[in-house]
Amino acid sequence: MIARLTGILAETAADHAVIDVAGVGYAVLASSRTLDAIGPVGSAVLLLTELQVREDSMTLFAFANAAERESFRHLTSVQGVGGRVALAILSVLDPTALATAVAHGDKAMVARANGVGPKLAQRIVNELAGKLGTPALAGVAGSAPPKGTTAQDALSALANLGFKPAEASAAVTAAATDLGEAATLDALVRLALRKAAK
Repeated sequence: MIARLTGILAETAADHAVIDVAGVGYAVLASSRTLDAIGPVGSAVLLLTELQVREDSMTLFAFANAAERESFRHLTSVQGVGGRVALAILSVLDPTALATAVAHGDKAMVARANGVGPKLAQRIVNELAGKLGTPALAGVAGSAPPKGTTAQDALSALANLGFKPAEASAAVTAAATDLGEAATLDALVRLALRKAAK
């Protein structure tokens, strides 16, 4: 199992990149979000990966962060969702937006991705319900949900550090409740990290 690649970005295209790792070029499929985030050709990159082995092929998928890879794994567990369709969804919806769409049963949001019709979108929403954690603005029982872009940015920061959506949401909600609406992003992230570590 190839879990991650660290190397030099050799080339990029609309749906894939080639990473040079010690002279070996690994072709990886990735979402447009990941391809936009990895920087220019020639730069050093670290990508998390997921290897799918089929009877007639081996395909390496790459992700900028653990939250995106986790969402990809959930998506590909749904019948009819292959790796390319999962990447199309993640190109349109980041992990937080996907969790929000699933939590609210918003199949129209999921269907915005190329190759996803209404029936497949409905199946994704139905099968992933309760599996993606609590989205950022849903809050947790007994507390006010965090509002505004600061809370969303803090949630994104925790997701990029590898926290699961449910853990990140609970920590950010608790931190936002303690600090109030005037909290800075830095203070919110620091307190959320402390709460998530407990």
